Amino acid sequence: MAWTLDDIAWDRFDPTKVNPHILQVVKAAALVERNAADYTTYLGNVFHDDAPFNAYAADWRREEEQHGDALGRWAELADPSFNYMNAFRCFTDGYKIATDAAESIRGSRTGELIARCIVETGTSSFYSALRDACDEPVLKDICNRIAGDEFRHYKFFLTAMRDYQQRENVPAWKRFMVAVGRIRESEDDELAFAYHAANVGTPEGYDRETAALNYGARAFSFYRARHVERAAHMVLKAAGLSAQGWFANVISRMLWRFIQRRAHKMSQELQRAA
Repeated sequence: MAWTLDDIAWDRFDPTKVNPHILQVVKAAALVERNAADYTTYLGNVFHDDAPFNAYAADWRREEEQHGDALGRWAELADPSFNYMNAFRCFTDGYKIATDAAESIRGSRTGELIARCIVETGTSSFYSALRDACDEPVLKDICNRIAGDEFRHYKFFLTAMRDYQQRENVPAWKRFMVAVGRIRESEDDELAFAYHAANVGTPEGYDRETAALNYGARAFSFYRARHVERAAHMVLKAAGLSAQGWFANVISRMLWRFIQRRAHKMSQELQRAA
């Protein structure tokens, strides 16, 4: 591991700089990060005969779980009534992924690795945005460390994807559709239920639309153009497209406008609901 929990200066924690909206999002993020075991099992099935990949996946799991533990520990400092492991059990009791697949649900190993690149793009950009949005020094340090890890994960999966692409020769349109499909999956129950489990603490009363709105309105507000531009370039690379030139610039601007509109719309909806 590049770092451990002992490397974080916990004594620098400043409760006066805790933003309650950021705290709510961090609680949810901690649960999602900690839930890497099932994904590792699934990846082990898909890449069952690739020993180097499985060795990396084991390291990836440990780092992801550490991300959750760091965020969870910070959230307990910021809110002493929050019990990280109880919230995690609530989350995993109510949200599960299928781990018994023998082959990738993306149709190929190349497709699976594209999907992994998209996930790491999302997390790297999210923690970069969260780092820049928060003022609390310990959280800022944690987010900076996690963002760096996620970018390193992205580079590994991207390299592995390119190796498998040489063997499988997946058409460009299929690779692009996998990327788009995985982006759309960010709207599924995972983040919404994590937000509910983290901030309510019990599965009762879960409403996907309400939880997704609460999470999204806060999370989207953290982003700035620079975060979105970098994410767009990472997505294009994962899809096998050029991350340079006019097309990449157009995609970056379109994505940034979408994020701005989405953040504004969700903020308004949240205010009306309140």
